[in-house]
Amino acid sequence: MLLSDLQTKDIINIKDGNNLGRIIDAKIDITGKIDYLVSEQRKIIRKVTRGGEVTFSFEKIKKIGEDVILVDL
Repeated sequence: MLLSDLQTKDIINIKDGNNLGRIIDAKIDITGKIDYLVSEQRKIIRKVTRGGEVTFSFEKIKKIGEDVILVDL
């Protein structure tokens, strides 16, 4: 699976059901191991979109489905 494949899926936190957005970046160490992934979180408040970033390690991913990635944060 390519990183670009993961970027098309919504990320859902299994603890509270929140949609954490989609993967926008990855931090890779000098050996090529993924340190963490970065998702862009979007919240719509009174029709105004506010963004933020959420980071999580690859180990936090519990399941990669056809449309979503389930994470335990």
